Amino acid sequence: MLRSPRLICTTLLLAAPRHRCSPSSQNVLQLQSAFSVRTSRHARVPCISQTKPGRLGPAPPSSLALASCAELASRKYTLIYAFPAIKGLRALSRLKLIQTGITVVLLPAVGYFYLQGHASAAVLSYTTGIAVFAAAMLYVISHYIRRVVGMMYLDHTCTTLKVSHLSFWGNRRDVYLPVCDVMTLGDAGDSPGESILRLKRYSSSDTLYFSTRLGRVVDKQGFEKVFGTLS
Repeated sequence: MLRSPRLICTTLLLAAPRHRCSPSSQNVLQLQSAFSVRTSRHARVPCISQTKPGRLGPAPPSSLALASCAELASRKYTLIYAFPAIKGLRALSRLKLIQTGITVVLLPAVGYFYLQGHASAAVLSYTTGIAVFAAAMLYVISHYIRRVVGMMYLDHTCTTLKVSHLSFWGNRRDVYLPVCDVMTLGDAGDSPGESILRLKRYSSSDTLYFSTRLGRVVDKQGFEKVFGTLS
């Protein structure tokens, strides 16, 4: 099984330069307050049936899907994992958006001056190269930053995992996953001592990445109900 890309590891290390990230209790409380999460502890409800790869059923009607999303969002969740450096990644993502926007705006202006004879071909080529490079870097950086998990929450019934990560535009995106569809660390082929761990599902090939060494497991008991033991 393939390991996580090196760029993911580099991204996390740049965002959290310390080998072990141990934010204070006050910082964790601030993160919880910012996302308006109310904490609670309950025993895990056993999963009756486990979703297997390639065995997805038909998509529900849109009205039912909207009702389901609203119901999931209204539940009470407990913060079980936090990666405080996600704020730095968000700033980096938006900075690349601004840089790309500036270069895209300048390119037509330089092209106009070139047609009017006020700019040389070298200046036009240089500006075009910068614009293309900025767009490519925006895509690459955003592609990997979107795969980094910022926070994870477990609902009060311990049946739904809420995963927060960044969108392409640097905004927060919440994904709700059935706990019984989330692979444990052992099933994903990872060991608890590794720096970068994978969040994988039985029903999908999509992979997100998190780190218990660069991030922080806030609720160890709840975390182990989802991913298995950390010892």
